[in-house]
Amino acid sequence: MSIPYQTSTAGASALSDLQRILGKFGCATFGTMTDMERGMTIVQFRWRDRNVSLEASWKGYAAAWLKENPYTNRTRATKQQHEAKAIQQAQISVCSILRDWIKAQVCAVECGIMSFETAFMPHMLLPTGERVIERVQAEMLQLNDKGQEK
Repeated sequence: MSIPYQTSTAGASALSDLQRILGKFGCATFGTMTDMERGMTIVQFRWRDRNVSLEASWKGYAAAWLKENPYTNRTRATKQQHEAKAIQQAQISVCSILRDWIKAQVCAVECGIMSFETAFMPHMLLPTGERVIERVQAEMLQLNDKGQEK
């Protein structure tokens, strides 16, 4: 079995496609960035008065790639080179995944299948700058901690 997008080569062109999709959708502000420290590609955009920030982890994809393509003594590279290849492919694959995911969500919104909020709410930015999903996860953690204290 193969991991989806493991042979992707688009990388930067996928991000260009993504920006064209967002522009046609009516986003006046959008962009992509790389967080080398956390190993992520980030897409941010504004649609009407809603700010959205999507994060996609290369580390997560690379771990899945390595599970599917484990290092063995038959691998024609060192273990370090093999792991570097996984990260390199992950950086490329994540771009295509983000493009396709956003394209599908935008299509669903445009066709009336779901609202913008339904499609993107977890990734919407609050006035504090944190994403809705991060706030919810933090509050759930606090509730769990309080429940364990009793």
